[in-house]
Amino acid sequence: MSATVPAPVRGRLAGVATMVGSGLSNQTGAAIGSLAFPVLGPVGVVAVRQYVAALVLLAVGRPRLRAFTWRQWWPVLLLAVVFGTMNLSLYSAIDRIGLGLAVTLEFLGPLTVALAATRRRLDLCLALIAVAGVVTLMRPRPSADYVGMGLGLLAAACWASYILLNRTVGRRIPGAQGAAAAAGVSALLFLPVGVVLALRQPPGAEAVGYAVAAGVLSSAVPYLADLFTLRHVPARAFGLFMSVNPVLAAVVGWIGLGQHLGWAEWAGIGGIVAANTLSVARVKRR
Repeated sequence: MSATVPAPVRGRLAGVATMVGSGLSNQTGAAIGSLAFPVLGPVGVVAVRQYVAALVLLAVGRPRLRAFTWRQWWPVLLLAVVFGTMNLSLYSAIDRIGLGLAVTLEFLGPLTVALAATRRRLDLCLALIAVAGVVTLMRPRPSADYVGMGLGLLAAACWASYILLNRTVGRRIPGAQGAAAAAGVSALLFLPVGVVLALRQPPGAEAVGYAVAAGVLSSAVPYLADLFTLRHVPARAFGLFMSVNPVLAAVVGWIGLGQHLGWAEWAGIGGIVAANTLSVARVKRR
């Protein structure tokens, strides 16, 4: 007699598989998008990504824009600016220092938000571990690109702001309407970039295809996958898995783009991932 898997367990397994697929899709999309940098540059790739994100979120969220009050609009506008700046600084960092290091530095954003919400001795230890990881990644050496690292830290600051603004938007606007409106405004802000690129030197179909793939894989697929995942996987497990994204980024960069990292870089990534994982576990448990 064959054993049957209970429906909740099947749902949990499907949620875990979706989490893995979402993480790999996000980092693979960023890697594919970097292939269009020589033609479109990071700004052009981010512009296309914002267009794709807006189309998906507007279709899902269906915001009633005319019903928004100014109290609802101002955090949406700030969220749109932060959303665009976060992606632009991240992709610019990827262009200079590689996928793994850029994504690792960006993850300092949610780590800072998590540690700021707690006041315990272990949290200080986690902060020191993260600082040690950053010092390892940013140590002085001839090949160090401090502009790229600074862009990665800017992406981290934007992600922290994105989290805080999303909380405000979520409290003031129901459902996904606020996030959809912010994505639409951000796409409008990048519209001149697309016009200038198209008029100055129309990009080839290959470069545009890479950029569109980045938008689909790094925006549309993760967003829709996360909606499914959070129905079947506890928020704590979801947050813990998200902390592993820098490792996925480093592996995808290594395999897909040939971006090799030394032992010191892997140690720095490991320290930041460990601090993220433990901080998320503590916050979710409380």
